[in-house]
Amino acid sequence: MARLLLIEDDAETAGDVLDDLRGRGHTVGWAATGPEGARAARDDVWEAIILDRLLPGQDGLGVLQDLRRDGDRTPALILSALGDVDERIRGLRAGGDDYLAKPFALGELAARIEALLRRPAGRPETVLRVGRLEIDLIAGTGRRGTRDLGLLPRELKLLAYLMRCPGQIVTRAMLFEEVWNYRFTPKSNLIDVHVGRLRRKLEAGGEAPLIQNVSGIGFTRMPDA
Repeated sequence: MARLLLIEDDAETAGDVLDDLRGRGHTVGWAATGPEGARAARDDVWEAIILDRLLPGQDGLGVLQDLRRDGDRTPALILSALGDVDERIRGLRAGGDDYLAKPFALGELAARIEALLRRPAGRPETVLRVGRLEIDLIAGTGRRGTRDLGLLPRELKLLAYLMRCPGQIVTRAMLFEEVWNYRFTPKSNLIDVHVGRLRRKLEAGGEAPLIQNVSGIGFTRMPDA
């Protein structure tokens, strides 16, 4: 099990995360402000840091940038209610390794931490690859083989979410929350329209489909061999 540092000012959120991660066998320290978190990060050895985007005393991204300037390469997962693609890019550029929008499922948080711990040190996940499909979250680009996909920001975000959910059924409610940052499911064909446009770009070179409909539920990602 791992030694984790949680930097989160909301006591209720922190309590839920601490209980869940400790229940999974991890040792977890907690700091409630930016300066306290920065001191805790420097004063002890941690295998991963979970920090809120908005913290009292010092912004979470400021804490992370200072740690990176000091040579600290501990994997960091940013938590934030600011879930749009620009905020995610800002978090990655500040030195974050992953970004999880609030509210989140505790199981997903634990899974993302496990993924960070498996990742080689010093290699933030800014490029996602599945077979011949590759997207660069910083550059905002996507390719299938040698073909540029010409993805718009929302399409990039949608595809990134699907790529991070291999073999899973992704519901429309999950996409509305994760990609559009809605906390409710509107009666709209918005997702189907965007998925249709994304499919056309993915398959424009005559390639096999990568996104499969799951009737009445949502979608699942197919492998790109």
